[in-house]
Amino acid sequence: MGTIQMILSIVLILASAVLVTVVLMQQSKSAGLGSAFGGDTASLNNARGRAASKEAKLQRITIILAIVIAVLTIAMMFVG
Repeated sequence: MGTIQMILSIVLILASAVLVTVVLMQQSKSAGLGSAFGGDTASLNNARGRAASKEAKLQRITIILAIVIAVLTIAMMFVG
């Protein structure tokens, strides 16, 4: 395994771990299957202000990390 491929592998593993962490930190947008049959109480507790801003940042980080992982995977395919 070459040095470049090893570095790409390490960065890919780190980016994947951070992506999992960021996704787990996000709030659920729905109450699941129960909201389809009953009243949706989650909509009454919508986050405002800082919490909404935090969610927007987490979503942006999720998109960026997904793109980074895709690019790293393609790069590893050409290097290896």
